[in-house]
Amino acid sequence: MSWLRALLFMFVFASGLTPFAARADFPGFVHVVREGETLASIAQRYYGDPRRETVLVAENGLEAEGGAAIVVGMRLTIPTVAYHRVVTGETWGAIADRYFGTPTRSFIIQEANPAIEGAQPTEGAELLIPYPLRHVAGQRDTLNHVAQLYFGDIAAARTLRRFNNLRTTRLSRGQVILVPLADLTLSEEGRRIVGLGTGTEPPGGEVRELQERIALELPTLADAITQGHYTEAVAIGNRLLGAGELTGNQIVTIQRSLAVAYVALGRSDLAVLSFVEALRRQPDLELDTHRTSPRVLSTFDEAHAQLDAEAAADAGTSDDAGTPDAGVPVLAP
Repeated sequence: MSWLRALLFMFVFASGLTPFAARADFPGFVHVVREGETLASIAQRYYGDPRRETVLVAENGLEAEGGAAIVVGMRLTIPTVAYHRVVTGETWGAIADRYFGTPTRSFIIQEANPAIEGAQPTEGAELLIPYPLRHVAGQRDTLNHVAQLYFGDIAAARTLRRFNNLRTTRLSRGQVILVPLADLTLSEEGRRIVGLGTGTEPPGGEVRELQERIALELPTLADAITQGHYTEAVAIGNRLLGAGELTGNQIVTIQRSLAVAYVALGRSDLAVLSFVEALRRQPDLELDTHRTSPRVLSTFDEAHAQLDAEAAADAGTSDDAGTPDAGVPVLAP
């Protein structure tokens, strides 16, 4: 080990924090208990809520030791939610299968990401994945009690029942219940502690927050188009595109709006480029022929023709690659 790695190791150890895989595909960290700390104070530091000590108790199996007693030097896992960036072709079921072991739990991911519309998640979207906390039922536990303990609402028992595929709210002692916690996120102080202790910025859902802000601004872009404020629409659309990290659907929506605005401003060349970008993302994109102006429809057709020409050129290049050059002798077998 080099002196630099040794120094880093000493710093991480001194901070009482090390990376740890709390669950497969979920980030987690280990905190070493110091003098004077309690579960409530540790929960306050990492989550900004001392009541989250119940999470630390369940995650670290402290029930078996008679509750929340901790001692100096004890290593505690600090779990948190995960963030997942959707790739082409992924479905809600496939993502749920990866994180929760079965596609039937996909509903909890959809509920945690209400801004994502559509039958399937859109490419490029960053999803918050609730943390599946393992709760070991006590002798008198019921789903209502578990729901009240972690959600503060017994109505959440319905979610727990569905997530765990249970027929009744009654639990037997030692039965393991998975509790999907969508709000188990690190506080500002928690993120700072983890960043300093590990040297790595912990996931914080910044992309997801950006995409949610963009979603709130899209109606403003649509209103500008509807009201004929095309110069304003171009400014809004390009500003949103410049934010980066957008979902595929957001890019299509913005480029389609820009194309309409460019046509109205007499820039059919830019309109074609915008439609081309939209079609690259969504090849089956269609326009309402009854409510769309002939000029916009004509520009849309030009974009289609440009993409067809590019596809034909690419196909021709591929064919030429396998054809011997003229003038080069070909030896017969």
